[in-house]
Amino acid sequence: MAFPVMEVVLGSLISLYLVETYLALRQHAALKLPMLPVTLQGVISPEKFKKSRAYMIDKSHFRIVHEAATMLMDSMILVYRIIPWLWKRSGSFVEYVGLDAENETLHSISFFVAVLVSSQIFELPFSLYSNFVIEARHDFNKQTKRVFFKKLSIELCISSLFGAPIVAAIISIVQRGGNYLVIYLWGFSFVVSVALTIVYPLLIAPLFNNFTALPDGELRKEIENLASSLNFPLENIFMMDGSTRSTHSNAYMYGVFNKSIVLDDTLIKQCQDTDKVVAVIAHEMGHWKLNHTIHAFAAIQVLLFVHFGVFDIVRQSSGLFQNFGFDTQPILIGFFIFQHVVMPIQHIFSFCMNLISRSSEFKADVFAKNIGYGTALQAALVKLQEQNLSAVNTDPWYSAYHYSHPPLAERVAALDELNKKSA
Repeated sequence: MAFPVMEVVLGSLISLYLVETYLALRQHAALKLPMLPVTLQGVISPEKFKKSRAYMIDKSHFRIVHEAATMLMDSMILVYRIIPWLWKRSGSFVEYVGLDAENETLHSISFFVAVLVSSQIFELPFSLYSNFVIEARHDFNKQTKRVFFKKLSIELCISSLFGAPIVAAIISIVQRGGNYLVIYLWGFSFVVSVALTIVYPLLIAPLFNNFTALPDGELRKEIENLASSLNFPLENIFMMDGSTRSTHSNAYMYGVFNKSIVLDDTLIKQCQDTDKVVAVIAHEMGHWKLNHTIHAFAAIQVLLFVHFGVFDIVRQSSGLFQNFGFDTQPILIGFFIFQHVVMPIQHIFSFCMNLISRSSEFKADVFAKNIGYGTALQAALVKLQEQNLSAVNTDPWYSAYHYSHPPLAERVAALDELNKKSA
């Protein structure tokens, strides 16, 4: 009797959905609590708490519906053999445009683009509702439908243009890899990840936002002085016009050797005080100083190496392909099967990465506090929470599973404890 692979995969899909729905319901109940956590009482204003609570409950309702629809769609794709059907239609399209349908690379690129388009079509109503109903209702959305669809079109084109050669390269590597396939795949993924780190901020990000050098002034001077004191390899400081699409705020760094800092114009406006903005940057520089990015990158590389090893085993099993409705063994389909077979393990790894990330956030907070920005950082975190209407009450199980950053109450409590110890 053959092993019921499809039934196991479907069972895993449904089981994970049930677990995550249970956690989502716990979080929904936490969001509905009418009182602030003790740590934040007197810190978050009642008005901001009321707005935050309403916003996060709306998002929670939406997430539950979205996840249910996604699980139903994924189940239907497996049960009704949609992937084998789409693979055949992709081959027919290649033949229709006058190309060789027997060429696995061309066939796979056609399939890859078809999956991208199909995914966008499925997600479109949810994206529209999220942006133009929920985000607009709470005064976050600033983009028009024209800008929304323009951004969507650009994303689809970029994914296709960058994805097609990557798909072609992977197929070539698998066809020629032999006994060193895992090493070759890992090496290729390493090169691609580094290349994207360089290419994205220079070529892709400017397609969506305008980046201008932060003007000379107190803020720029303070950031440059901080970078100099830490020997941080600062190359430039940019301001991004994020307010053209949303009032949410953000800040990030990029660069392999020399680093550039990007500040959302909304971050500068919302924090108002220079010390608060610099405190946020001090936290980010703490990640660099403590090598958190390198550690996370190394962990991901180890995970990828293991994944490619498992993929090499999966792709050689003709029985698995037959269980998923294929009478041939296309390389790209092997990745699709692999993703479904190891799905539970991937969720465990994701949970572990979140734990590591949360630990790193606490350590970066400590770093900022130790160089004199503890009070300013605490004030900045509270201000950003108020402006972004982030979750105030969180379920500990849900946040441990989903959040890569600790909830505000935990970060404020940790900083308070540090202040007491140093007093």
